[in-house]
Amino acid sequence: MAPKPVTSPIPMHLYPAVSALLLVVGLLVSAFFFIYEATTSTRNRRLAKELVTATIASGFLGFGSLFLLLATGVYV
Repeated sequence: MAPKPVTSPIPMHLYPAVSALLLVVGLLVSAFFFIYEATTSTRNRRLAKELVTATIASGFLGFGSLFLLLATGVYV
């Protein structure tokens, strides 16, 4: 039995749209994070909220960058 070739769960023609979507969402969450940091006083900030927001933004921006590289032909 020949092994089945490895394929992407997302079709290659959708990589640009997926990267744009992920990058936009990541930038929006990053903007929310920066606005939260700038408008909230030091005493009212919550570390858990900051960590969750930063982690979500980092994940979206990271995967968005990955799909942007894949869409342009840089296979990592």
